[in-house]
Amino acid sequence: MFQQKELVLEMDNLGKFALKLTRNLSDAEDLLQATLLRALEKRDYFQTGTNLFSWASKIMFNLFVSQYRHKTKFDSKYDPEPYIAQLSSPPSQEVSADLSTVRACMKQLSREHREVLVLVCVQGRKYEEVSGMLDIPVGTVRSRLSRARRQLQDMLEAKESRLDMQTQAAHLPAFAGSRVPAARRVTAA
Repeated sequence: MFQQKELVLEMDNLGKFALKLTRNLSDAEDLLQATLLRALEKRDYFQTGTNLFSWASKIMFNLFVSQYRHKTKFDSKYDPEPYIAQLSSPPSQEVSADLSTVRACMKQLSREHREVLVLVCVQGRKYEEVSGMLDIPVGTVRSRLSRARRQLQDMLEAKESRLDMQTQAAHLPAFAGSRVPAARRVTAA
């Protein structure tokens, strides 16, 4: 049997071993705690004169393997999160078309507006950072960004309304735009 003090002295080495096994700090802490608890519960099985770290690390390894097997057996079957994270699908045609429309509209913006829009909205830079990069005041960055967004929005709305009109015209019946001959007109009596 061992004293609790002896186990406390081995905590640092056990913590390093747990981190090596789990490769995650929070999981390593959980594994260390479970190991210490199990070691205290089973301290009657410890043979005096043997290496306490080796004995406790064997408990830790067995706990880790049990948890790993449980996780692979149950989590992967019923928890879709790991599978969803691994799946990647290419953008749909609609998304690709929308992106090409946005790119085309962005090319129509002035260089200053496009530059600020890309730096802030695409690259996620802060106004102050863009201000320093372009050597312009922060207020100018904000006003250019506002104008660029408004122009881009106006261009996209104009394109969308043109597409809507084309779609509606394509679905109209063939006779809708033609004139009906005078002889066939029905007049109300």
